[in-house]
Amino acid sequence: MAEPVKVFHGDEVIQGCFSKVGLGRLKGFVTTTTTTFIVFFFFFLVVIGALFWLDIPIIRGSPFSFTSEVHHERIPFPLICSDSGSVNHTSVFNPKGLSAKTCPDYFRWIHQDLKPWEASGITRDVIKRGIPSADFRLVIVNGTAYVDRYRPSYQTRDLFTLWGILQLLRLYPGKVPDLDLLFYCGDSTVIMKNDYKGLFAKLSPPPPVFHYCGQKAALDIIFPDWTFWGWLEGAITSRDRSHLMRCNLSRKHDWNVRVYLQDWGKEIGEGFKHSNLEDQCTHRYKIYAEGVTWSVSEKYILACDSMTLMIKPRYYDFFSRSLVPMRHFWPIRRKNKCKQLKFAVDWGNNHTHEAQAIRTAGSKFIEEMVAMRNVYDYMFHLLNEYSKLLKFKPTIPLNAQRLCAETSEQGLAREFMLQSMVKSPSDELPCALPPPAEPQDIQASLDVRKNITTKQVEKQT
Repeated sequence: MAEPVKVFHGDEVIQGCFSKVGLGRLKGFVTTTTTTFIVFFFFFLVVIGALFWLDIPIIRGSPFSFTSEVHHERIPFPLICSDSGSVNHTSVFNPKGLSAKTCPDYFRWIHQDLKPWEASGITRDVIKRGIPSADFRLVIVNGTAYVDRYRPSYQTRDLFTLWGILQLLRLYPGKVPDLDLLFYCGDSTVIMKNDYKGLFAKLSPPPPVFHYCGQKAALDIIFPDWTFWGWLEGAITSRDRSHLMRCNLSRKHDWNVRVYLQDWGKEIGEGFKHSNLEDQCTHRYKIYAEGVTWSVSEKYILACDSMTLMIKPRYYDFFSRSLVPMRHFWPIRRKNKCKQLKFAVDWGNNHTHEAQAIRTAGSKFIEEMVAMRNVYDYMFHLLNEYSKLLKFKPTIPLNAQRLCAETSEQGLAREFMLQSMVKSPSDELPCALPPPAEPQDIQASLDVRKNITTKQVEKQT
């Protein structure tokens, strides 16, 4: 029987969804002797934890509908300050030391993501052109946050994104600069490079829109996703995931893969008795497959101490561009994936020490490089560098409402938000932002992900 996975929670000052569900990291090397591995769709599984803590109903219907028409309807929002609401920060930021450690290497991508506005800067008119692509506008003035919500985001993504920003203001009170930004909470990238090229190009520069993921063809500014503080999500099946069913056991083939589909309606009705997140970390191998675009499941799978078999991704989030194939995960091409999955499992079973090194490196990366302290520092530096590009002094929009770290949420939702709240200002400086990467280093990193299959894998498959 596999050794049960032990869960280690985060510290008492800086917490998030990671520390709540025990994913930083999920320790314990699983010594099962089975030659098969189980594929559970972690893209859906984090809803298990979130639904236990968030007393909010599932919203039916398509989450990807889009309209360019902007409505300024005043929708009740649980983070709007009451008349007696407190300010966002709790006290003065007074760090003990003057020196700071250097941030993880993936912080270098902040410079690259903001490069489209390096020469022109960002004017108020440029931001206004991006409003049709945004769910909300966030303005920070003198350490206080204000939001102008254009339309409800899917589920509670905007709620927990803004909650995370409020925690940043509590962690570094008075240090987050004045800024004015747009945020989109959907799945697909929205600011596409091709729209600003050619004969019929849109007016340049492109509008800066913050988002959770990016791709080669897009200019979205990548920001940590909402699941670091909480998540409600419906079950959506992607093409890669549905194709994985073809790799299941059949009369003709045994690809060493066992794929299980969850009946989420049944699970919701039974209180998720068969969907405990920790139970999914008892297998030696796990697959990462993208959802509609990038999937928040990536960090949860890597945290499991299982060797991650990553189907070649098309999208990336704020940290994944620093993941290295054959060091942090085993690469799987989208073509002939069943054959490759079988080879990967056979190889891992015959090279246990090497396989253990890959899974240990992957989970250690999440534990150390994507710790909540680094998540907040990434947010801090991204917003700080972004603010330097503004060519105007941010002012509070007419329809904006002040946000507070108090919340009108009740029940389990309120409890969850209180548990992820930053308890006091940091006694340390943010990590030191590394300089931009050299062009050749950026290209080399992109080539690694493009040519994700190694010579060894190419030769053997």
